[in-house]
Amino acid sequence: MNGTQNRQKTQLLSITVCLLTGFLVTEWSVGLWSGSLSLQADAEHILSDIAALGISLFANWLAHQPAAGRATFGHRRIEILAALVNGLSLVAIAVVICWESVHRFGSPHGISGLPMLAVAVLGLIVNLLNMTLLHPHSHDDLNLRGAVLHIIADIASSLGVIFAAVTIHLWNWLWADAVMSLVVAGFTGLSALPLVRESLSILLEYAPKSIDPDVVEISLKSFPQVLQVEKLYVWRISREQVMLCAHLSVDCATVEERDRLLGQLQTHLEQSFGINEITLQLNNHKSWAAMPIHPLFKQDLVSMLSVENK
Repeated sequence: MNGTQNRQKTQLLSITVCLLTGFLVTEWSVGLWSGSLSLQADAEHILSDIAALGISLFANWLAHQPAAGRATFGHRRIEILAALVNGLSLVAIAVVICWESVHRFGSPHGISGLPMLAVAVLGLIVNLLNMTLLHPHSHDDLNLRGAVLHIIADIASSLGVIFAAVTIHLWNWLWADAVMSLVVAGFTGLSALPLVRESLSILLEYAPKSIDPDVVEISLKSFPQVLQVEKLYVWRISREQVMLCAHLSVDCATVEERDRLLGQLQTHLEQSFGINEITLQLNNHKSWAAMPIHPLFKQDLVSMLSVENK
C-alpha cells in the first residue's frame, strides 16, 4: 500500500469515528428517555465500534511505519491484533446483549415507539454512509474488514430497532424489542467468528488456506535438480504478505547452475502460489570431498590423499 492509499484510509476511518461519536450521544439519550433496550444495546454497540475503529486507526498508522531496529518485519502484525480485538469485542457485545434481552422478556418495560423509530432511521443512514466509505477499501485489509463488520452489525441492529419500533407503535408488542435485540446479538456474534478465526490463523503462523504446503513441496520436487525438500515453512505476516522458507537438497554441478535454479524456483513460487517473500537454502547433495579435483582425474580428493599417505 502506498502513502496516498494509507492517508486515504486514515481519513476515512477518522470520518467514520466522528460520525459514530455524534450519533452515539443522540442514541444513548433517546434510548434512556424512551426505555428501549434495543436502542441502549445498539448504543453500547456503537460505543464499542468507536473504540474498535480507534484501535484500527492507531493500528493503521503504526503498521505503516518503516521497519527499524528490532522490528525487522515492520509493524504489520499490529493490524492483525487490531482485527482480533475487534472480533472478540463483537462476540463480547453479543453475549451482553443476549443476557439483557433474556432478562427483558421476564419484565417488559413501557417503550416510546416513535422516538425509537426516528433514532433507528438516523442510525441506519449514518451506518450506510460509513459502509459506503469503508467497504471499497476493505477487501485486502483484515483490519478494515474488522471495522466494516462492526458497521454491518450496526446496520443490522438499526434495521432490527426499526422493526421493533414499528411493531411497538402500531400493536404495542413490547416483546419485539427484546426479540430484535436477540436477533441482532446473534448476527453480531456469528459475523465476528470468521474474523477471529482468520486473525488467530495469522498470529499462530498457519499457512494460508489458499496454499497447501504439501502441494508446494510436490511442486518444488517437480524440478529435476531438486532431490529433497527439508524444513518447508509457509506463514503470513499480514493478510497479503506471505512468507516461505525452505532447505532444498539439489544436484547442481556448478555455482552458476545453482544460482540459475534458485531464480527459477523463486519465480515459480511467486507465479504459482503468490508468495512474495521467499528464502531458499540450496545444499548440493555431493560433498566437496567427494567432488573430483580436476576433470582429468578419475579419483576424488579424499581418495588421492589416502593414496599419498600410504
